[in-house]
Amino acid sequence: MPVTRGSPDDPVPSRPPRLTALVVAAALFMQNMDSTVIATALPAMAAGFGSDVVTLSLALTAYMLSLAVFIPASGWLADRFGARAVFQAAIVVFTLGSALCGLAPTLPFLVAARLVQGMGGALMVPVGRLVLLRAVPKSQLVNAMAWLSIPALIGPLIGPPVGGFIVTHVSWRWIFALNVPVGLVGLALATRVIPETRGTATRRLDGLGLALSGTALAGIILGGELLTKPVFGPALAASVLGAGLIAAGAYLRHARRLARPVLDLRLLAVPSFGLSVAAGTLFRIGVGAIPFLLPSMIQVGFGWSAAEAGLITFSASVGAIAMKMAAAPLLRRFGFRRLLVANGVASAASIGAMGLMGAAWPIWAMHLVLAVGGFFRSLQFTAFNTVAFADIRRHRAADATGFYSTAQQVSLTLGVVAAAAALETAMGLAGRAHPTAADFSAAFLAVTTVAMLAVPVCLRLPPDAGDAMAGRA
Repeated sequence: MPVTRGSPDDPVPSRPPRLTALVVAAALFMQNMDSTVIATALPAMAAGFGSDVVTLSLALTAYMLSLAVFIPASGWLADRFGARAVFQAAIVVFTLGSALCGLAPTLPFLVAARLVQGMGGALMVPVGRLVLLRAVPKSQLVNAMAWLSIPALIGPLIGPPVGGFIVTHVSWRWIFALNVPVGLVGLALATRVIPETRGTATRRLDGLGLALSGTALAGIILGGELLTKPVFGPALAASVLGAGLIAAGAYLRHARRLARPVLDLRLLAVPSFGLSVAAGTLFRIGVGAIPFLLPSMIQVGFGWSAAEAGLITFSASVGAIAMKMAAAPLLRRFGFRRLLVANGVASAASIGAMGLMGAAWPIWAMHLVLAVGGFFRSLQFTAFNTVAFADIRRHRAADATGFYSTAQQVSLTLGVVAAAAALETAMGLAGRAHPTAADFSAAFLAVTTVAMLAVPVCLRLPPDAGDAMAGRA
């Protein structure tokens, strides 16, 4: 298929927006299912490696760390080699990493395999979003983003019960094999449906900026993670964190000298983009803690099996799917700012509500809390992910998607780090070597507070932010 070029602000001719969104979502389905399955399997994996749940959070953060480090190169790679080719390569790498995870003989091997998975995932999400931004008119972008999310949400819907069943009755290693057939189907669909597009101008890769930003993100995230693991010692954690901060300072000086650095901080000057990144980061720290805290609380805190936990945690995805058909009309009725403020309060409260659950609760009450919370949080994600690009011109779309995806993954990773730190602190204050349900509740309260801080930031959005996208103008 020939490379399509055109005006920076005109979408390229392509398949129908809905079909393109669904094909991109097939890859996101694989990624999202993997995330929910491994979260459910974490206690069983910890037992298999002779470790504990807090230490096994490394398996979650290793993947997210790889995402954060490699995402900044996604925009340049898509411009240089074409979005479809990069998207296909990402699916192959992610599928290979999944197979290696299933074969991991030790925890360090598993962490390394998760890093390989992250390399593929680092390109799948931003390049997939870039495909939509270049192929779909802005007036149809809200609906396209909603369709993009539906198959991606089916992964979290079936992941917990399927993963819980496999972990309980077979072995946690088989959960990673689920990605192999899905990856092959996604690769075939991407080859057949997605149009090939590249940027309108060639540019050199900011190699030094990529190295500095990767070192900064890795140092800050890994250093924060190590601080929650006393077994590694505070000296190592401080050294890694200090190296990350030094690299961050060096990157800031480097980026100011370039017209288009790998992570262009000047994009934050665009009000809708900058405020969405700031508020979305705080919100996602709270949400990023859920995959670590919730399944572990049910299994470790309540003493339930992985299968029983999986049959509970999938309810959040039911609410998220129910929201997708309501996103466009709600945004058209209330606008982005009013919805992000009101729904932000509800979304943060839904995180705290999970910390109030107990083993004595009726099952229907747990399902209700998770489903309602999933609705609110998914609506908040859709609004953030859309309004962020309201004022981004198409020739800067690659830079913006790379920056936004990096911020998104860093914040989700920090959510796991914050959750592990809060859990470790609660255990330490109570003098316990192993977490109880009360410790998980304290951790949920801590991350809820962070998520609530996003609401005042949303109030700073212009009243008419994203009105054209929402169909209000």
